[in-house]
Amino acid sequence: MRRILHLSDLHYGRDDAALEEPLLATIASLRPDLVVISGDFTQRARRRQFAEAAEFVARIEAPVLSVPGNHDTPIDNLWRRFVTPFHRYKAYIDPVLEPSVEDDEMHVVGVNTVNRFSWQRGRFSRRTARRVCNAFAEAGDKLKVVVVHHPLEHGPTVEKRLMRGASAALSALSDCEADVVLSGHLHTASAAPFTAAPGLLFVQAGTGLSTRRRGESNNFNVLDVEAGRVSITTWGAEELEFAPGESATYARGADGWERVAGEAEFSARPQMALA
Repeated sequence: MRRILHLSDLHYGRDDAALEEPLLATIASLRPDLVVISGDFTQRARRRQFAEAAEFVARIEAPVLSVPGNHDTPIDNLWRRFVTPFHRYKAYIDPVLEPSVEDDEMHVVGVNTVNRFSWQRGRFSRRTARRVCNAFAEAGDKLKVVVVHHPLEHGPTVEKRLMRGASAALSALSDCEADVVLSGHLHTASAAPFTAAPGLLFVQAGTGLSTRRRGESNNFNVLDVEAGRVSITTWGAEELEFAPGESATYARGADGWERVAGEAEFSARPQMALA
């Protein structure tokens, strides 16, 4: 069995500082095999914000795989955003924008979906999809996980535009038998098979520390993976403690991922995106 802790949208510079210690303590107590952080470490990509985010990451005892979010590139300095958008992210968080982790049971691949020319809207190119699928070519029965910041599917009431290339990426990832896509950006948590690709499990994390919440507490996801089954639990902040909340277990069937009977249901889809 493998345990992945999925955290997103810390937004240092617009964070709830009182939750930092409880969050770190909870992560340590859960003893994950891997912590995934799916972007937006900062609010405005300032050096001080990155320094605070880097200090947080350094205190996580488990291995960490991260990808940048749109807030990790400058919004108010167009020259820097177009020419060196990831300079500070690389200096403080990870010099590798699209890292990967592989062991005997899982292969996790990060994808940088940030589009420097359209700050809010992401991009998933066909070339990137080929790279991910090539990485999974020899993965066999391992759990194949893709980590992005921008979701590959939106609910009917999401007002923001869907990431460029999302539909083609879903089709390609489904064809090469990826299993799970972890994303953030919307500040809401959910888990369900993709509508357009039921063979892929769509797991969305809310915001770990930001004060910009969308009607739910600060939260993160825990995925426990074993033999074709994925159990997902959202841990949410209650005052100054994180506690387990909604959970669901999915098993891979002939027609894709199917929720195991008797498990609690997540909200079907995020309702509204945040910048």
